[in-house]
Amino acid sequence: MYSMTGFGRGEYKQSGVELTVEIKTVNNRYLDASIKCPRIFSAQEEAVRATVREKLTRGHADVFISYTDKREREKVLRFDEAAAKSYVDAAKRVSGLFPEIENDISVVNVLRFPDVIRSEDAAAADDELINALEVALEAALEKLNAMREVEGKKLEKDMLSRMDTIEKLVGQVEKRAPLVAENYRAKLEAKMKKILDGVEVDQGRLLTEVALFSDKSNIDEELTRLRSHISQFREICKEKLVGRKLDFLVQEFNRESNTICSKSNDLEITRLGLALKNEIEKVREQVQNVE
Repeated sequence: MYSMTGFGRGEYKQSGVELTVEIKTVNNRYLDASIKCPRIFSAQEEAVRATVREKLTRGHADVFISYTDKREREKVLRFDEAAAKSYVDAAKRVSGLFPEIENDISVVNVLRFPDVIRSEDAAAADDELINALEVALEAALEKLNAMREVEGKKLEKDMLSRMDTIEKLVGQVEKRAPLVAENYRAKLEAKMKKILDGVEVDQGRLLTEVALFSDKSNIDEELTRLRSHISQFREICKEKLVGRKLDFLVQEFNRESNTICSKSNDLEITRLGLALKNEIEKVREQVQNVE
């Protein structure tokens, strides 16, 4: 079992190339990867996403890529003609306004003005940089998943503990349920005797009313399904990728507990049903953190 929350960092340091990949993941219903990298790696963004998809199935992942290239590489100078023209035109206007000032503008001076000349890499990422990216990315994903697995074990322990509590509550409801019809019968008989004031109560009619009540308030099927869901939950927790399965199963837990509360005509069962819903909600919150 993996948590959807985690962090991993991978590094590559060889032959003058220092590259770092950091990955941070948080909860999300589907897989969503955001890549933040220098422009030189723009062509590799889709490959990075594909690698992330191989390791993750749910969650939002932010991937940060940074690098330093200390190798001797060919550079190319970009000349911004518009910027140079603006500087020269401005110099001419100043010279016209102040003719007593020597106009010492030269080609060399123009080239030194900000943004007129830009130094850029002559090409996109070469094989060495791409290899560095792949190595660092794999290392980051490995550390990320190691952290997510540790967090996943904590979530599993918490959810299984709550499943034990749910099982105890189901057992208490099962123990209480058979008494509900008998209590109803006793209350109904006492009420009828009081109303009839000494007249003999029709036992046949009384039993019919009790039978109808028992049928309406019967929760045997819901309790059986809850027992089955508890067993399934524990089995699913033994798997690696469980988020979607557990999410669906928790919905079924809620369905059965809601039905128990709606059918209940007993204060104790209602109290137990609400406690059951409370524990199920806590499990649901944890399931949202699981891949």
